[in-house]
Amino acid sequence: MPLHMRLPKRGFTNRFRKVVEIVNLEDLEKLGEGASVDAESLVRNGLIRGSGAEIKLLGKGEAPKNLRVKVDRISASAKQKVEAAGGTVELRA
Repeated sequence: MPLHMRLPKRGFTNRFRKVVEIVNLEDLEKLGEGASVDAESLVRNGLIRGSGAEIKLLGKGEAPKNLRVKVDRISASAKQKVEAAGGTVELRA
């Protein structure tokens, strides 16, 4: 049997990967209108784990009115929907 078939196979683990927590706009309906969306409120409501990873907001669904969003990343469609619903978007540094 050839050597490459006899040796155990091992996977690849990228040491430099970035972990990103994903949240959709439809998930923010749980917080209600006029809510402040930040890492603490998302952890408190069970939408993300409290791992300290970056948070990205995606535009699936409709945004509740008057949201104050403070996340690391946001898609263009999510930003447009939040601002159309009278909310504000701020990127964490």
